[in-house]
Amino acid sequence: MLPEKSNSEILLYQTEDGQLKIQVRLENETVWLTQAHMVELFQTTKQNISLHIKNIFEEGELDEKSVVKEYLTTATDGKNYKVNYYNLDVIISM
Repeated sequence: MLPEKSNSEILLYQTEDGQLKIQVRLENETVWLTQAHMVELFQTTKQNISLHIKNIFEEGELDEKSVVKEYLTTATDGKNYKVNYYNLDVIISM
């Protein structure tokens, strides 16, 4: 199920040396990142991020329905794909 349309902004953060760039979705007074963005932020693997997210939900630390949103993203091949975005609570729990 896709969320209702809302007012959201996409922000780009970059370190002074230009080594790290993170694209952030800002919506409903919270930050939203994909797993790929968290890989960049924490400089780790997608498998590691997936494992931590899985544990956060399995242990009941956070309710998945309230901290994950699914968005359609158009890829370079022109196709639309569903991508999960995780809010600041998940990012902090990492």
